[in-house]
Amino acid sequence: MINGEFPQRKSTRLKEYDYSTAGAYFITMCTKNRAAIFGEIIDGSMQLSKFGEVAAKLWENIPTHFPMVKVDEYVVMPNHFHGILIISW
Repeated sequence: MINGEFPQRKSTRLKEYDYSTAGAYFITMCTKNRAAIFGEIIDGSMQLSKFGEVAAKLWENIPTHFPMVKVDEYVVMPNHFHGILIISW
């Protein structure tokens, strides 16, 4: 951390890749300022807060809004979220 700010991450996106094509995509979403609003880890197990429950429910409901998208495995952590989306056209 420099001057209280997190360093900017280098983009891992491929410049020449069309991300609208069919495929499986690993997604990471972080909370603003890395605030632990999704819950906490207690005795080695993630306990979701109300915000964490909403995040999980919204993730699971993605196919309702986008029928060409399937959700695969995901995990909600205190200040971020990882998941796999499968897009098929």
